[in-house]
Amino acid sequence: MATALTLLATQGSKRVRLMQAARAQLRLPPAQVLEWRDWLARPDLLPAALRQLGWLKIEPPGDDPGAHLLLLQAGCRLLDRAPMRAPEHGELLAMDAWFAGFSAAMASLAAQLADLPQVRVVNAPDEISRMTDKLACQRHLAAHGVPVPFLLGPVHDYAHMQELLRQHGLDRLYLKPRYGSSASGVVAYRRNKAGRQQATTSAVLQHGDGAARLMNSKRMARYETQHDIAALVDALAAQQLYAEAWLNKPRCGDSHYDLRVVTLAGQPAHRVARIGQHMMTNLHLDNRRGDAASLLNEADLAALEETAALAARAFPASHVTGYDLVVRHGQAHVLEANAFGDLLPGLLWQGVDTYTAQLAHA
Repeated sequence: MATALTLLATQGSKRVRLMQAARAQLRLPPAQVLEWRDWLARPDLLPAALRQLGWLKIEPPGDDPGAHLLLLQAGCRLLDRAPMRAPEHGELLAMDAWFAGFSAAMASLAAQLADLPQVRVVNAPDEISRMTDKLACQRHLAAHGVPVPFLLGPVHDYAHMQELLRQHGLDRLYLKPRYGSSASGVVAYRRNKAGRQQATTSAVLQHGDGAARLMNSKRMARYETQHDIAALVDALAAQQLYAEAWLNKPRCGDSHYDLRVVTLAGQPAHRVARIGQHMMTNLHLDNRRGDAASLLNEADLAALEETAALAARAFPASHVTGYDLVVRHGQAHVLEANAFGDLLPGLLWQGVDTYTAQLAHA
């Protein structure tokens, strides 16, 4: 990527700042930034920006509320729905409609790139779409021999969730929004033999006039009444939800942890333990980082590297990808693939951060 680099991104975002800093450190010219909202309004801006030989890196549109709303409105049109209002900050609203707009945008982008053979893409648009559809991604990984938690499939509502528990003889599971990002809307659900239920989630349920609303929060919420849990599950299921079997995470003292591994050109590079008091250990929830090597024995480290490389082979047109893994007893399972998983400021591998490493790799 020492040649020209164009970012489809949001000017001034943390991702853009980190990439520009990495290029400055390597004495490379700044990357050109094409704003998401500008490209969505005028697709002809892309070929104009990519006239010269170089790379295109697609960053997530979520840093710009205006771009998010454009994708949401496009998705509503595709799904033949009435136009949606803009979500409030942190609100989980019509994630399925947003994804319809996003996947259509990725298909349009792929079509444009087919006419620009001089351009190399860091992560291919079709693979970005597949990784953003979490259920499709897990099925794709499983089809390529990558160990993932057992998938129970889509969840239509609270009653359907209870039926899935009965069918599979389970008393706990994870519920995940199909198109959510990070831990947004993820629910750790369990019940005991007496029928007592508990749902722990980053989604705060707000009851008001009309339907329940969901707001993302850094502080975990815990619901224990059937009324609240049913309202939570139904609100998430309306935006598409799926379930997977509960997979215990290893412990570090009184905390749980999993691991984020960034692969570069198919090989595992940066890795970090994500340590927290709750089962959701995503770093944006104010959980803490840990040194992965200090927590893993030789067998666990080998499992981490082998499984991350295997997962990366399932996405051969994606050169910089993040994978979340649970590694225990010499076995690793992939919880999620993330096409935008390189945002790990200050995390070094062989002396360089994720952005400097991807520039050097290319």
